[in-house]
Amino acid sequence: MRRMMTTRAIAFAVLGGSAVLIGGLALSGSPVKVRAVEAPARVAQVAVPVAKPAPKPAAVAAEEPADAYVVKRVLNVPEPLRHGAYYWDTEGVPEGPIVITIDLVAQTLSIFRSGYEIGTAAVIYGADEKPTPLGVFKITQKDAHHVSNLYGAPMPYMMRLTNDGVSIHGSALMDGKYATHGCVGVPTAFAKLIFEQVKLGDRVIVTSGEMLARGGRITAA
Repeated sequence: MRRMMTTRAIAFAVLGGSAVLIGGLALSGSPVKVRAVEAPARVAQVAVPVAKPAPKPAAVAAEEPADAYVVKRVLNVPEPLRHGAYYWDTEGVPEGPIVITIDLVAQTLSIFRSGYEIGTAAVIYGADEKPTPLGVFKITQKDAHHVSNLYGAPMPYMMRLTNDGVSIHGSALMDGKYATHGCVGVPTAFAKLIFEQVKLGDRVIVTSGEMLARGGRITAA
């Protein structure tokens, strides 16, 4: 059984690792040596090697994905998230691409629009024998009134992630004592809000113990 209070954390979804370019480019090189060449009855000549042009900063910056999804806002959650609780705020947030991050260690789901976190909630997830898979997934199906064909259980506001049925969906069992068969369960009212925001093809990134703060980049998005 899992009975715990989640800490406030945002899942950091980078598969394979990444580096964020923080400063500018520093250039260095050896001093150029100047040698006088003597010739009879002539003034000494100075031979100066032609310096190669320094690499442009843009060439280095290009190593970081140009379309990395930058976190511009994290919701101000005044207390640790409890199972069954959620926060939602879309006021002033522009329309734009949606990315959902889920971290199993923090037991937290966050939904971002145009880089602004608009919602977060504690989650329940797969038991040890039916674990929730890690990785980057796309939403392939939406069904507001779905019922599991394997277990006969209602899965309101289902958003499918895998072919074998792993989904995000609403759940009434949100006290932290329960596990799923691999799905990610959130409060049903929160699932409805997510359902209304996402479209097929939107990305969901599931991690285990990777966190992200404001200004970070979700390079798997």
